[in-house]
Amino acid sequence: MVHLGPKKPPSRKGSMADVPKDLLDQIAQLERLFTVNSDSLKKIVDHFINELDKGLSKEGGSIPMIPTWVMNMPTGKEAGTFLALDMGGTNLRVCEVKLLGNRDFDITQSKYHMPESMKTGSSEQLWDYIADCLESFLSSHHPDEDLEELHLGFTFSYPCTQTAVNNGVLQRWTKGFDIDGVEGKDVQPMFENALKKKNLPIKVTALINDTTGTLIASNYTDPMTKMGVIFGTGCNAAYFETVGNVPKLEGLVDLEPNTLMAINCEWGAFDNEHVILPRTKYDIQIDNDSPRPNQQAFEKMIAGLYLGELLRLVLLDLHDQGHIFERKDVSILKSAYSIDASLLSAIEEDPFENLTETEDTFLNRFNLPTTEPERKLIRRLTELIGTRSARLSACGVAAIAKKSNIDACHVGADGSVFNKYPHFQERGAQALSEIFGWDSKPEDYPIKVQPAEDGSGVGAALIAALTLKRIKDGLPVGMTAEGTKIMNKRMQV
Repeated sequence: MVHLGPKKPPSRKGSMADVPKDLLDQIAQLERLFTVNSDSLKKIVDHFINELDKGLSKEGGSIPMIPTWVMNMPTGKEAGTFLALDMGGTNLRVCEVKLLGNRDFDITQSKYHMPESMKTGSSEQLWDYIADCLESFLSSHHPDEDLEELHLGFTFSYPCTQTAVNNGVLQRWTKGFDIDGVEGKDVQPMFENALKKKNLPIKVTALINDTTGTLIASNYTDPMTKMGVIFGTGCNAAYFETVGNVPKLEGLVDLEPNTLMAINCEWGAFDNEHVILPRTKYDIQIDNDSPRPNQQAFEKMIAGLYLGELLRLVLLDLHDQGHIFERKDVSILKSAYSIDASLLSAIEEDPFENLTETEDTFLNRFNLPTTEPERKLIRRLTELIGTRSARLSACGVAAIAKKSNIDACHVGADGSVFNKYPHFQERGAQALSEIFGWDSKPEDYPIKVQPAEDGSGVGAALIAALTLKRIKDGLPVGMTAEGTKIMNKRMQV
């Protein structure tokens, strides 16, 4: 077995001797198009900070900045057994989390398939099915036991309006769901009604977003964690703000100004006005062809869902201009979203100088023979797209850190792009060092983005524990009664 040594962020500029001048010129143009320099990063961060503030204001902005009603960081001493339920688009995950009181936990979990028919069925069918899965879980892991009331944290990552941590009015279904009778209603009573029908001793104590769960779970095991971020098919971030810095909560809460409040940023909507992000004509085409043009501008430039489409559009454009795949059939490549982020990962990880694995991939998936110079262009383009994603992602982290006056912290990160895309973490760290002007070694950078704990499982259970403690201590877990009335009127308008 050949030992290739530790991987470094690749730079293939030195291996371009056999690439014709025409393709070298195209590569140079692509480098100019997709490179985001240090000055641009800093300008994006400054604008990002302003937009985060705008989202917290009464007037609001493109970034929603949603108060989650999670108002405590874990102490690390949380203890007890809690349930967590993660309702994804494909599966349901049920977890029993035992918090051990020493920043550690044990977890038992099962996964249940979400039938496609359920996603367009009735509301009652959905909640009854979820209750069935919970009943099955408890029967498997606690047979013949007389269980006391179990508190559950429900990861419900669909757009919701919350007036307290234990409720959520669904704004609209996503992820392929289209069930009548749920949008515009609080999902918590519907869920609890299904649990009661089965006499299950379960109380829905907290309704959370997975990004908030990522923040809390990561902070529990590592108190240096001040942010939770997702870099995957989509992107998002959560962090703690003080209530006094959230003007849109004025008149809705009875909380001290220094009370902490976890904010679910939903920062994929940053720069929907197209003021600062360096969009190329390909980014604009992706946006225009998307189901929701002029929305989720930031997400469309960094998230895994769009990286492959970006590569596809550039390759087709270069073909149309006569630079690559001359007299080749590119019909399969013309299918939208026929390239996903995993292909870019594979191209970047191709260990051979002549990129034979990339050659096989294009031949097998797209029936497209490639020359070695073409593959070197594809490799360089892939590096540029992946690097731009990582560097722009770092702008969001830097903006929250600067806004919150955080000089040093850890950031808990999850998502397929962060966890699986080659060199994403190193490229993001390099961008942060340029933004902040660090001159230390990477291992000594004061802000480190590192793999997160399980947000939708452990995080949801922890938030249920934190909420239960607040209730027992007589502390609020949501808006005042008057604030709730005001919010309900706003939702009806």
